[in-house]
Amino acid sequence: MSVETSLRARKKERTRRTIRLEAFRLFREQGYTETTVEQIAAAAEVSPSTFFRYFPTKEQLVMADDQDALMIEALAAQPRGQNPLTAVRRATEAVYASMSAEDAAFEQERQKLLYHLPELRSAVGLEFQRSIDLAAQLLADYTGRPVDDFEVRVAAGAMVGAMLGIVTTGPVDATKVGHALDLLEAGLPFDDDRPTSS
Repeated sequence: MSVETSLRARKKERTRRTIRLEAFRLFREQGYTETTVEQIAAAAEVSPSTFFRYFPTKEQLVMADDQDALMIEALAAQPRGQNPLTAVRRATEAVYASMSAEDAAFEQERQKLLYHLPELRSAVGLEFQRSIDLAAQLLADYTGRPVDDFEVRVAAGAMVGAMLGIVTTGPVDATKVGHALDLLEAGLPFDDDRPTSS
């Protein structure tokens, strides 16, 4: 990659990040529904057409998950031969450990918006399917199976369902994700002696 290409990529990432940060600030101050794309663009000092080059809709601005690429990289780095759910848990721990406090807070705010705002309910269905497709691709890459393999798809759906089950209970972190994956890997035991997660 040339210096010019690298500079251009960094500038694009800065612009994208600024748009999202300003959007979330406006959402906090005046509400998601009340905030317009024009207001977000003005706050980020870009034109509305520039906004739409980065995000096709206001909903996409919230739906975009910056952790996807990090998760793909972290899972690729996991040694082969371990249970795929263990590999995913360890990759998740690595991703959360690498996140700055600012990035972790942003992701928690994004999840809160996505899963708690009635205006985004229809977007959640699309996010749910996208997450299953991504999880299936991660598992397929890790195990060497086809992405449409029945067991891969079932495991991907179970993982995403587990995340959806905990995302509305409060901020999601590596500990909660790990516990959810441990429960799946153990066959979802309901042990009365097991301490409950908070």
